Amino acid sequence: MKQEQNKGADPRKKGDRSNKQKKAIGNKVLGIYLAVLLLILGVIGTAMFIVYQSENIGKQVAGIFEGIEEVQPEQESGSAEAEQSEKTHSVKGTGERKVTILSCEVLPDGMQFALKGEADAFPESDDNNLYLLAMKTYEDVVPEDAVPIACAEKKTSFMLKADILDNTADSRLYSKFVVAVKKDGKYEVLSTPQYITNPEALASYSEPYPKAESIKGLLVDPQKLGTSELDDLGVKQAAYNIPIARLLGPSTHSDYPTIIYNYNGKDYTLNGHVVSEYDYVFKTLSDKGIVITAILLNNKSDAYPQVIHPLSRGGNAYYYAFNAAEEAGTDYLEAVAAFLAERYRDEEHGIVMNWIIGNEVNVRSTWNYMKYVDIDTYAREYARAVRLFYNGIKSFNANARIYISLDQQWNRNLSSDSSYDSRDLMDAFNECIKEEGNIQWGLAHHPYSYPMTWPKFWELTGEAGEMVQESEDTSMVTIYNIDVVTNYLQKDEYLMPDGEVRSVILSEMGFTSTYGEDVQAAAFAYAYYIAENNQHIDSMLLSRETDDAGEVAQGLALGLSYQNGRRKYIYDTFKYIDTDEKDAYTEFAKNYIGIKDWEEVIIQQ
Repeated sequence: MKQEQNKGADPRKKGDRSNKQKKAIGNKVLGIYLAVLLLILGVIGTAMFIVYQSENIGKQVAGIFEGIEEVQPEQESGSAEAEQSEKTHSVKGTGERKVTILSCEVLPDGMQFALKGEADAFPESDDNNLYLLAMKTYEDVVPEDAVPIACAEKKTSFMLKADILDNTADSRLYSKFVVAVKKDGKYEVLSTPQYITNPEALASYSEPYPKAESIKGLLVDPQKLGTSELDDLGVKQAAYNIPIARLLGPSTHSDYPTIIYNYNGKDYTLNGHVVSEYDYVFKTLSDKGIVITAILLNNKSDAYPQVIHPLSRGGNAYYYAFNAAEEAGTDYLEAVAAFLAERYRDEEHGIVMNWIIGNEVNVRSTWNYMKYVDIDTYAREYARAVRLFYNGIKSFNANARIYISLDQQWNRNLSSDSSYDSRDLMDAFNECIKEEGNIQWGLAHHPYSYPMTWPKFWELTGEAGEMVQESEDTSMVTIYNIDVVTNYLQKDEYLMPDGEVRSVILSEMGFTSTYGEDVQAAAFAYAYYIAENNQHIDSMLLSRETDDAGEVAQGLALGLSYQNGRRKYIYDTFKYIDTDEKDAYTEFAKNYIGIKDWEEVIIQQ
């Protein structure tokens, strides 16, 4: 470790040290010459001067050689960072100089925000002021030409206020802010970056989050939206995918003109035909009183490569990491977030209240492609994107909820680098968010069976018994032990800013009918009762309304109906599970599970 640090040390350090030695030797010679001269002249007090000068020079020389012997690699690294800061102002503050940020929030007037902080002491500086500097989402250091946007007198408790400039070319809604002092004409950063954490204060739409009649939800079949099936099923929650690149570019149908959307001083071209599809879907669902979850996916488009993360452009996957690491990418993502949130918050186009950012992002090789990097880097890049969508969406819809997406691989400790364990990624993500301003993100979890092709999730024998355990160190989380996740989120370090436990939705899960329609229906009934009796689970979205040919080929016939439209046994179980008639349609499941009463296996969480 030390050798590696030394190897990477700046070679200019050695040159500086040699110069100091030469100066010290020169000083010593000069001191001896002066001493001899004074003795010759017989000046009274010469002896005192010699003692003083010799001691002074001796200390200088001893200090130099002592420094050469004891200098630590960390000190060299710090010097290298100092040299780098001549070009940019590092956002890393040293421990004794760091200030604590208490909040960074929009003020009641909606025009300004205030950053509040405190510190026991401040370093010496050119004046008695604290300065507020702004950084873009994609920036890791303060630009060299940064100009303070606010200043205040140094006090142990302080507040810095500045304009938000929302929806202008100079908007600070997505910016992060650091506190600095000016030393030798340069800004020395004292804090970690902080984002605005209450963008909902800017929203003109502040209707309360709807209270659904039940957690029962479905990944809907768009081909059936014009039928009465959703009404017959009594669906209360629904999910629908939005691959964002589909939205971008000119319209592909003459009946639906191109939409020019202006945001933050720039025009963006959106496909009116594609937008009309989402208008129809979300309007139809909203009119039925269904709570809608939109899943934002980053599909590849040759015309808009800038929305793909720079570390993701060489891959071949279903979906890719969002680009919040470059200016061009963040501009487009901000515009997409704003457009969708602004459009889908009224009765004309439909109301979307839940937004999931990506799909199973811990599976980086398939669903959120980025070339392999360490988990902290990966989490930081995802956190940037989530923060961007969070601030954009909630600045238009105050009570919208923003979720991250993880699969059932909780703590597998795989040797493969195709996936990260979802617990590890969530831990790293949470640290990134808390460090830069805690917000109310939620978790969209996919607690499929293990293996996914086996619907009897309660039969924990063999490998399944080893993989699925009632422990926070379990390898896999299925619906059987979903309380592992909800319990984990009750830890102090995971609580939301108001002290509440984060919202959890089961945004994708299902059971195959390949072992029998009755087994599929029994599995759903058991799973539903588990989720319904866990107070921290807000919805359970079954995948799917109709079998998908690609999934069926893999042994996953998850639908309520076959592709030919014929309904399965699960259809009525799903329909009546949240009604007064539920017992009549779930009684059969007890025999499959091996119980006489649901209380034997269902525990209130």
